[in-house]
Amino acid sequence: MLARHLMTSNSMSYMKAATACIDLPALEHNLSRVKAQAPNSKVMAVVKANGYGHGLRHVAKSAHAADAFGVARIEEALQLRASGVVKPILLLEGFYSSGDLPILVTNNIQTAVHCEEQLEALEQTKLDKPVVVWLKVDTGMHRLGVRPEYYAEFVARLKACPNVASPLRYMSHFGCADELTLPDTQEQLDLFLSLTEGCDGERSLAASAGLLAWELSQLDWVRPGIIMYGVSPFADKTAEQLGYKPLMTLKAPIIAVREVKEGESVGYGSAWVCNKDTKIGVIAIGYGDGYPRMAPNGTPVWVNGRKVPISGRVSMDMLTVDLGADAKDCVGDVAILWGNELAAEEVARHIGTIAYELVTKLTSRVAMEYQK
Repeated sequence: MLARHLMTSNSMSYMKAATACIDLPALEHNLSRVKAQAPNSKVMAVVKANGYGHGLRHVAKSAHAADAFGVARIEEALQLRASGVVKPILLLEGFYSSGDLPILVTNNIQTAVHCEEQLEALEQTKLDKPVVVWLKVDTGMHRLGVRPEYYAEFVARLKACPNVASPLRYMSHFGCADELTLPDTQEQLDLFLSLTEGCDGERSLAASAGLLAWELSQLDWVRPGIIMYGVSPFADKTAEQLGYKPLMTLKAPIIAVREVKEGESVGYGSAWVCNKDTKIGVIAIGYGDGYPRMAPNGTPVWVNGRKVPISGRVSMDMLTVDLGADAKDCVGDVAILWGNELAAEEVARHIGTIAYELVTKLTSRVAMEYQK
């Protein structure tokens, strides 16, 4: 019976365990949606954290509609350049030391400036040519950025610095754009527009939630991140409801189907006890692949056209689901952990996290397959 599913002595093929299937045409669809929703803005596609877990190079090379790319680390920018990406790249967190600056010049990488130390490094370092700089303003998130009372001083010093290309650019970041009832976002928007009124450079404020829900924040540039991958930034809406398509379908095979009797427990710590006779499916994915160990009993998994609940603690290489007493599922059948059939946002709600974390936590042993 296993011959039709598993490797045989007459075949060199084998069944992969955890696999993330990435739908690249869905990326094109999502970027076209961004363009439609922010028609007067250029698009800086955010591809940090390995393209939000989807593969940095593959995402960037398929994001034809993007006008530029945003990354968090200089290593990510250099990977893009090494793979042939020639569009503008911005370090959203800026450079970490003055030794990074010549690398930015050589590789034509733009940088945010958000603190005195970065400004001084620009003023004191000898460079072969100036760098494109985005002044990052703290409009209320209080994570990175120049406080409003120092804005004018930073603008004056950056404009006077020969290492800074003209014109200077301006950016900030919302802290609560996904929470539409809070006043914070409007306050941040008003402050940023007030500070930068009359500036001679381009501006950027909206990331995914901003460009979707706060139209006035769609300035010269928008910075789609999570929505570009078909995951919603909002707690009460899926990407599908917003007209976007998920890129990632995470799947793994069933490697055992076992009968379990009423009163028997499954998995480590006897965390789940069967309340009636049933069948348990063992799926070849676990926290060693990046599936969260804290996923509670009841977290949904898609198997053969229906949702079945995780039943028992997620272990390193496996998790178990309650298939039901009358289940016809077989070894070799494919389970979907999230994707088109089961939104990552729904899985995240059960686990008590956000879908951003699900897609970015996958480990290197998850096989990546790209559909073009």
